[in-house]
Amino acid sequence: MLQRIQSVWLLLASACTFLSLKFPFYTGNYTDSKNFTTFENLNGTFSIPLILLSSAIGITTLICIFLYKNRKLQLRLSLLCIILEVLLIFLYYTKSKDFVNGAYALTALLQACTAFFLFLAAKGINHDEKIIKESNRLR
Repeated sequence: MLQRIQSVWLLLASACTFLSLKFPFYTGNYTDSKNFTTFENLNGTFSIPLILLSSAIGITTLICIFLYKNRKLQLRLSLLCIILEVLLIFLYYTKSKDFVNGAYALTALLQACTAFFLFLAAKGINHDEKIIKESNRLR
C-alpha cells in the first residue's frame, strides 16, 4: 500500500485539504447581509458548501489510499476528487468576490497543491494499471 508513490500523493492531497479547513484562502473585510463589515478569513469553514466539499475531498482521498487492490475504482475516485477540487477553487473564488477589500493568503496555494497531488496520484495509478495490463499480455 505505502510502497506505491500514489499513496504518498493521496496522503499529501488529503493533508492539504484538511489544512485548508483551518488556514485562510482569502482575508479581508466582509460585508454581511445587514451591511455590517468585519475582518474575516475565508477558509474551509466559512460556509456549508465549502465545509462539505473540503470534507468530501479529504475523506475520499483517504479512502482512495486503501483501495490499492481496485485500481480502476481508485482512479475514478481520484479523478472525481480532481473535479471536486476545481469546483472548490471556483467556490473559493466566488466567495472572495463578496469581500469589500482584502488579499489572497499564501495558504491559498494549498488548493493548488491538492489538485497537483491528486493529478500525480491519478498519473501513478494509471501507470500501475498499464504495467499490470502489459504483464497480463505477456503471460
